[in-house]
Order: sequence, then structure tokens, then C-alpha cells
Amino acid sequence: MNLPISRHPVPDLPDLPEDVRARILAVQEKSGFVPNVFLALARRPEEFRAFFAYHDALMEREGGLSKAEREMIVVATSGANSCLYCVVAHGAILRVRARNPRLADQVAVNYRKAEITARQRAMLDFAMKVATASHTIADADFEALRGHGFGDDDAWDITGIAAFFAMSNRIANAFSLRPNDEFHLLGRLPRPEGPSAREDRTPAPGPG
Repeated sequence: MNLPISRHPVPDLPDLPEDVRARILAVQEKSGFVPNVFLALARRPEEFRAFFAYHDALMEREGGLSKAEREMIVVATSGANSCLYCVVAHGAILRVRARNPRLADQVAVNYRKAEITARQRAMLDFAMKVATASHTIADADFEALRGHGFGDDDAWDITGIAAFFAMSNRIANAFSLRPNDEFHLLGRLPRPEGPSAREDRTPAPGPG
């Protein structure tokens, strides 16, 4: 079935500004395919640049959260927001980052039953509150994070990731953004050790 990527037409690569086209081609070289979100958002290059700059600042920075934990936040909150694209795409990345083929499905459906630590559950409790009931956040929520060893910068990261993807979930849902077929199988089977299992080969789904 040749389903559309998005509700809106996507541009052709040769018609894009050089920097946007270069970013997309770099992702394709690394991943072996172009995640549909890149093509959909390239329709507006200025927004594409701003979107991915903030995405990268949140998801690639060094800090108290691992890359797998950042993906847990995306998957859990995207499940709460019923965002098919992000659950599928970032679920694939979480499976690879965590090297656990079960974890993404667990986190997307009910992270409280997932194979995660008490610290990670506290992280997701806070993230879910940001994504779905931010008006109820109080000092006690920050104290709960501190009780599990999270500092102020960690709380900022959790907040930023949950809030950013709450926005992008809504964009993906409104645009009917379709996950790439490649994401559905990625990380489902244990990966062999060696160069092919390196984390830096993980595809970049982008926000959704």
C-alpha cells in the first residue's frame, strides 16, 4: 500500500535549501532510510531548522539522563498523547538504546509495569505530569525527583523533553504523519555484538 507520508504534500529533495537537504541525506546515510518526519517538516524550512535544533539540544546533550532514558520519556508521553508516529519511531530507538526488545511496548502502554528502575518510574511520573497535567505540578513533584537523585538540570531536561514532544505529538497527529515501515521491526531481535551493534548507528526518528 502506497500510503501518504503526511496530510500535506512533501517537497522533493532537489527543491530544498542546501542545509535542509544535507541534513536529510546525512540521516539517510546513517539510518539507511529517511524518517518520514524529516520529509514532512521540510515543507517549511525555517520551522524545520528550529524544530530539529531544539530536538537535538534536548535529546543529544550530555547530562544526568541517559539517551535511553530520554527515549523512555518520549515513548511514555507519546503513548499518553496517542501519537502513533512517536510511539512507533521512538519505540524503535528505545529498543536499540536500551538493548531490550520488550521495553518500548511496556513503556508505551503502562510504564508502571515496565522493566525499569524506581528512579526511572519517578522520572516518568514527572514527565507524564508535564505532558498531561502541567498545571498541577508543585514543589512536591520536584522533591520526589530529588529523592531519586535527580538535580535541577535533570528536572529541566525531563520537562523540556516532555513539553517538546507534547507539541510535536500534536503536530504529527494533526498531519496524520505515518511511521516508516522500517521502524516497526527495528530492535525487535537481539543485536549481535560488534561494530554493527554500535549505538551510533541508531536511526534518528526526529520529533513526532
